[in-house]
Amino acid sequence: MADNDEKLDALRVRIDEVDRELLALVSRRARLAQEVGELKKLTDAPVYRPEREALIMRKLRDANGGPLPGAAIEAIWREIVSACRELERRLRVAYLGPAGTFSEQALLKHFGSGVEPVACPTIDEVFRATEAGAVDFGVVPVENSTEGAVNRTLDLLLDTPLSISGEVLVPVRQNLMSLDGTLEGVNRIVSHAQSLAQCIGWLDRNCPGIERVPVASNAEAARLASLDRGTAAIAGENAAARYGLELVARSIQDDPNNRTRFAVVGRYECAPTGGDQTSLILSVPDRAGAVHALIEPMARHGVSMKRFESRPARRGEWEYYFYIDLLGHQSDPNVAAALDEIRRHAAFCKVVGSYPRASL
Repeated sequence: MADNDEKLDALRVRIDEVDRELLALVSRRARLAQEVGELKKLTDAPVYRPEREALIMRKLRDANGGPLPGAAIEAIWREIVSACRELERRLRVAYLGPAGTFSEQALLKHFGSGVEPVACPTIDEVFRATEAGAVDFGVVPVENSTEGAVNRTLDLLLDTPLSISGEVLVPVRQNLMSLDGTLEGVNRIVSHAQSLAQCIGWLDRNCPGIERVPVASNAEAARLASLDRGTAAIAGENAAARYGLELVARSIQDDPNNRTRFAVVGRYECAPTGGDQTSLILSVPDRAGAVHALIEPMARHGVSMKRFESRPARRGEWEYYFYIDLLGHQSDPNVAAALDEIRRHAAFCKVVGSYPRASL
């Protein structure tokens, strides 16, 4: 036992030494970031360059030899980069609030904690605040792997002057929670409509007689549950901690691989990184073969489609907009050539943005 204690003490001394070395290196990095910030001021360069940060994370993942997984390395460096960025200026970032939503989780995963989160009551408000310049960027949900597209976001992307400058993939773990951690006395379960839909199978099996009520967000559901013993909520663990709730059941989503994709919107347009995608919104003239004429140039120029989705134009006629994600940056030669041809065939073509692809 004494030998083990001595070995532990020796290892802890070595860990303390490494911590001091890490602190010195982080401080050195921060001073270099300050020098970069001073140079940026001379040219009015942006504080935040998502393509630069994406390249940093990609290089670290590629160089990582373990034992920490790539996601853990990225999370650690995200906070270092975020803190260094904050030395230049603290960015304001809008998201669908209140605090405790998966949108806030996406914001922190992408930007780190060195920003000022600005909670908005609706997706519309996130766009309005970003368009008005009240915040630097906005984070909005785009699609869920179980329930599909977030239609309000798609509709707003059609008309906004903003561009997508990044995406965030967040694993979604839905949890049932209440004030005392049971369903005793609970007569309604509240959550965002998409979260209720993601858990419909589990709820049918385990809560068949309890009313389900959609509300504006999961965090709002948790807040309501914190005020009423007759109300349970479905939300993330962060919301449970924030509103003093106990978990009744964990990970009740029907799809164990459930995830939501978020878009970062703003006025910044990303330079290519070699690992990008481009989002488009298209409509076609009303004639035979029009959709094929849009897609064919992509195949001919070797451009892969990652996503293809349609939405009604909402003009009282049978017209549709097509939301397409392509692999590659709009300035890549093959993508640029395909886009040039697509524009000639499309009735409407909007490039919403080219940005680094996200990783889990």
